[in-house]
Amino acid sequence: MCGRFAASRTPQELAGIFGIERWEPSETLAPDWNVAPTKEVHVVLDRPLKDARDPRPVRQLRVLKWGLVPSWAQNPEGAARMINARSETLHEKPSFRRPFAQRRCIVPADGYYEWVTAHDERELEVEGKRKRSRKQPYFVLPADGSVFAMAGIYEFWRDGTLPADHPLAWWATCSVITAEAETTPLGVAPAEGPRSLSEIHPRMPLMLTPDRWDAWLDPARTDENGLRDLLAPPPGGLMRAYPVATAVSSVRNNGPELLRELEGPEEATLF
Repeated sequence: MCGRFAASRTPQELAGIFGIERWEPSETLAPDWNVAPTKEVHVVLDRPLKDARDPRPVRQLRVLKWGLVPSWAQNPEGAARMINARSETLHEKPSFRRPFAQRRCIVPADGYYEWVTAHDERELEVEGKRKRSRKQPYFVLPADGSVFAMAGIYEFWRDGTLPADHPLAWWATCSVITAEAETTPLGVAPAEGPRSLSEIHPRMPLMLTPDRWDAWLDPARTDENGLRDLLAPPPGGLMRAYPVATAVSSVRNNGPELLRELEGPEEATLF
């Protein structure tokens, strides 16, 4: 899954990486080292400009809320549960089917956090002898330090309780697509601990390599079979993971120190 990530690159940096043609300085977000569900995030998308005569899709950097609200939803209360969409079923789910066909985006990140349960405590949890186990957070990122381009989908929702000209009448929201975690060895593995992403968690955000960016963002591509081909996992060995302090477990903590690599897991019994 993807329940927390870091995003510290500036709009100027993202514009250079993704070839952004349009972004509004007023929508600039501050670096965020602990992005949690329902927060605002930068996304990259191809879409015609509003009220423009030219129907050509323009690559834009937009600010959306993380947690998709389906266009048909009566209210936005379920947004926090819609932060992820499974790659295997998003073409079937009513909430994700149309956005997958028509509104795809990239959610840029430095990397994402995932928590590993200590081995002994995991067994206690399975046996029902411990309700809440201690977990060691890891930060997962591209081994070469490049941007982590997470595949996403987005949607618009109209709040019918507000007049059309109200600034909050329309919500723009998104979900991150997840896939089965890689079982191949990490490109750079920690000195001790997990040797593959699947040993950290069975799911991971679907990373799009640069050769798929244009096809994924192209709104003219609506063929389901062709789109599902783009959901294939990237080559193995592109990622690294390392343990970080448990401070990241609290959304109140936010700063570059959260990405500091520890020499080893804080829980000695992790594996």
